Amino acid sequence: MASSTTFNILMYSHDTYGLGHIRRTMAIASHLRRTGVNVLILTGSPLVGRFDFPEGVDFVRIPGMIKKTNDEYLPLSVRMSAAQALNIRRNIIVATAKAFQPHLFIVDKAPLGLKKEVLPTLKWLKRRLPQCRTILGLRDIMDDAESTRKDWRDKGIYEVLDRFYSEIWVYGNRDYYDPIEEYEIPEAVGAKMFFTGYIPRALPKRGKMLEMRQEEHLHQKERMVLVTTGGGGDGYPLMDAYLTMLENMESPPFRSILVSGPFMPKPMREEVHRRAKKLKAHFYHFHRRMEALMGLADVVVSMGGYNTTCEILSLRKPSLVVPREEPRLEQRIRAEVFKSHGLIDFLPWAELTPESLGEKVGALIANPHSCCRGIEGFKFTGLEAISSRLAEFRGQHP
Repeated sequence: MASSTTFNILMYSHDTYGLGHIRRTMAIASHLRRTGVNVLILTGSPLVGRFDFPEGVDFVRIPGMIKKTNDEYLPLSVRMSAAQALNIRRNIIVATAKAFQPHLFIVDKAPLGLKKEVLPTLKWLKRRLPQCRTILGLRDIMDDAESTRKDWRDKGIYEVLDRFYSEIWVYGNRDYYDPIEEYEIPEAVGAKMFFTGYIPRALPKRGKMLEMRQEEHLHQKERMVLVTTGGGGDGYPLMDAYLTMLENMESPPFRSILVSGPFMPKPMREEVHRRAKKLKAHFYHFHRRMEALMGLADVVVSMGGYNTTCEILSLRKPSLVVPREEPRLEQRIRAEVFKSHGLIDFLPWAELTPESLGEKVGALIANPHSCCRGIEGFKFTGLEAISSRLAEFRGQHP
């Protein structure tokens, strides 16, 4: 075990698709750092090195995997079999735990990790380091209830939650969506579940906002729409519809900035860039300062992933969510829930056309708060709740 004066937190984020997992992990890690605390992140994200890491937080990069289907994963860039890559990942994870000797192990979203790669580490911690608390962090909504229940039954997840996890932190509001009821969580496991509330994002400083406005050549009175598709792997139809909407306008009454995400296939990304340039819209495939970019926007159009939604609501921005419905219904369910609480506007994926998008965006530009009257009263409690748990673990007052 590490020195009694140092509290070691090991975090795992499998990161096979998109940016949401690593960004949420980074937000939590940045908040947990303090005197006497070390945070080490295990991640397969190929973009982790592009983020700024604060003092007290570092990462161990495991070979990246890319998701092909719900159950098929392949190495992201190295030429080896999936079995070889997973074996390397599994060995790095357990070796890091043995060397780091964590007091707290936080696993993001996947109780077993990718293809059960975290299970050996969970078993080792239970056997050799029983004083280490193991935490599973879950977003508010995993998938629709029926699919999640079947998946967890088939994979033995209920038993894993009962046997290997000290606590389960749900990064959401039980009044909005109750996974204990929806996913038929057994009573013993439900007793371990702790609802933190949503995880906020750092607000950009005024100086950074002014700097970003100058970089974008955005005049003070100009209105701007930001379109972001998160990681971008399945975001092309939204970008295509938005660009067609602009192409059909004689003179758009607002500026546009598009961020495709680094996982949009290159030919699609290049096409989006080419069309955006003709329309004098700014395009990025990845942006390190998304919070500042969102801060400039009058309206944000997105697919409504957990991370993006938390960023938008942290900045109190009117937004239109066009959620994907494959391979999971998670984004659609969240969009419906948030729409019912007056936090966002919502356009179903099946109804996405340049015309329907134009109507929604136009209405939001004309009356930004018409659909989002609940934003001002929305409370973020996630980081404070997590800090309270950490203080209790360390035997301190919150």
